[in-house]
Amino acid sequence: MKTIVRLARDGQADVPVYAIEQDRKVATRSFDLAGSSLFVAEGIFAAEIVAECRRRGVLAGAYALRRPRGATFVRRLARDLAEQRKAPQVLVRRGVALLRAEPAVLRRQTSLGAEAARAGEVLRRVASLLAGHPHRS
Repeated sequence: MKTIVRLARDGQADVPVYAIEQDRKVATRSFDLAGSSLFVAEGIFAAEIVAECRRRGVLAGAYALRRPRGATFVRRLARDLAEQRKAPQVLVRRGVALLRAEPAVLRRQTSLGAEAARAGEVLRRVASLLAGHPHRS
C-alpha cells in the first residue's frame, strides 16, 4: 500500500518485479509516472486495495472487467503458452479452473468495491479521467 500511495502522491516509487514462473518477487525497479497524475494498478488482486486507496484519497476509479469467460480462457492460455510460464498441461488445468472460478472472482472484486464493467466502458472512463486531470509539473 505504501508504494501505491507514494506513486499517487509523488509520481515515482520503487515497485516490485515478479517472476510468475517462480511465484515470487525477484527484484524492484524504479517507476516514474513521467508527469502523469494518474496510473492504472491492475491484476487479479487489485480489488484487495480499493477500500484502502479510497480511504487514503488516492483512488480515481476501480473496475473489474466483465468479459466472456471463453475469451478470457483463450487469451490467458495463449499468453501463458507464448511466455512458457509453466508446462502446457499445467496451464490448461489452471486455465480451466480459473474459467470455472471467474464468476466468483468477479463477485469478490465487486464486493471489495470494484465496479464490474466491459472493457470498452472501462477504457471510456479512464479516458475521461485522463482528460480531466492535469499533468504534474
